[in-house]
Amino acid sequence: MSARTHTRPHPVAPAPTGGMDIRLPWWALALPALGFVTLLLLILDPADAHAASGDPLVAHVFERIQRLLTALVP
Repeated sequence: MSARTHTRPHPVAPAPTGGMDIRLPWWALALPALGFVTLLLLILDPADAHAASGDPLVAHVFERIQRLLTALVP
């Protein structure tokens, strides 16, 4: 005996504009925009950029990461 298929009593009405209605919270656009602007300002203002000083531990960690990545990529 075959099972019955259930149908919807009314078809789904399309969105009034003819497309999908997608709403984003305000922070979904504000946070990436803020990050982009911050990085852009850091790139455009090289006067504030200076070499790391006094902490060879951080440089050593980055050097190890670089060696590891170059060893993994042929």
